[in-house]
Amino acid sequence: MASPDSAEPQAVFRDDGGTLAVALAGSWSADRAPRIESLAREIAGRVAKASRARLDLSAVVRLDTLGAYVLNRLKHQQEEGGAAVEIVSRRPEHAVLLAEIAVHDHEVEPPHRHFRVVDVLVNIGAAVVRFGRDMVAGAMFLGEVVVGSASVVLGPRKFRGPSLINQIELIAFNGAPIIMLISFLVGCIVAQQGIFQLQQFGATAFVVNLTGILILRELSVLLTSIMIAGRSGSAFTAEIGSMKMREEIDALRVMGLDPIEVLVIPRILALIISLPILTFISAMSGLTGAGLVAWLYGGIGVDTFLARLQSVITWQHFAVGLIKAPFMAFVIGLIASIEGLAVKGSAESLGRQVTASVVKAIFMVIVVDGLFAMFFASIEF
Repeated sequence: MASPDSAEPQAVFRDDGGTLAVALAGSWSADRAPRIESLAREIAGRVAKASRARLDLSAVVRLDTLGAYVLNRLKHQQEEGGAAVEIVSRRPEHAVLLAEIAVHDHEVEPPHRHFRVVDVLVNIGAAVVRFGRDMVAGAMFLGEVVVGSASVVLGPRKFRGPSLINQIELIAFNGAPIIMLISFLVGCIVAQQGIFQLQQFGATAFVVNLTGILILRELSVLLTSIMIAGRSGSAFTAEIGSMKMREEIDALRVMGLDPIEVLVIPRILALIISLPILTFISAMSGLTGAGLVAWLYGGIGVDTFLARLQSVITWQHFAVGLIKAPFMAFVIGLIASIEGLAVKGSAESLGRQVTASVVKAIFMVIVVDGLFAMFFASIEF
């Protein structure tokens, strides 16, 4: 004997004083979707002629989300056409399900407004509020990192040495080839453009000053930081975000482990160690590219290039880039970790946070570089 849940959906029509009374029965569930859609079309056709209808669900033995959605869609479409449709049932669970579907299925969208100054101000205000919330969240997370770092210092056994070494390998060792290539090409381009402009004044030799100071003070650390933000920062966000989606972060807390100590601190420390190393490699690659172009394009020999470079470059120029590198590394690691822990339970959220991590990290790297530039200019360093 078939169970009540397996009964086919049915609809019985009768005229009740000018109102179309429709008695529904059977199982209005997803496994009966074709039959439900067929009945919905039949009911819609009859309701359009009657103008008033009452759908009685009292005899429905099973109603799931799909059945409630079809009935609510039917009611909504007929009411838009001018008909009056009422859905009734003696079973309270039907009313609850239909009410939930009605709320989430037909949310009224705000009317589209034309471009106005007020809209621009609203968007600016919303952006400022988001920025303020991000700053507050960043300050709170920075406090957690400081507390976690102090805990690791006071209890060295908590420190994850293998994790640190693994992250240094991923960041510095695996990232060195692409950093060298990009820096070499940028050094070539800067030298070529510098020679082209300086030739007009008969000052081609000054390309050594231009490329040496620019690469050592700004380009090497800036290029390296941007590449690391896009390469390693996004990887950190994706890794931590994936762990958050799979509830591995919660599992760490259940086991009595602090995710900040286990996941965040080794990554940030690895960035702080690796970025100065990569900055040095970037500077050497950039100068190599500049020297090669100066020799081939500007007629400046390698010995002349090196001799002039030694006379122009001081230890301050070399130190400026290396001093900025750890701070930029800290900012990149902090933002990547914040965005990773902000991931919700969907792949869409993961993609959104990875994108936000890269954009915010690159923006903050440029801001930090500008602040350092003003600071070093003020102390004439």
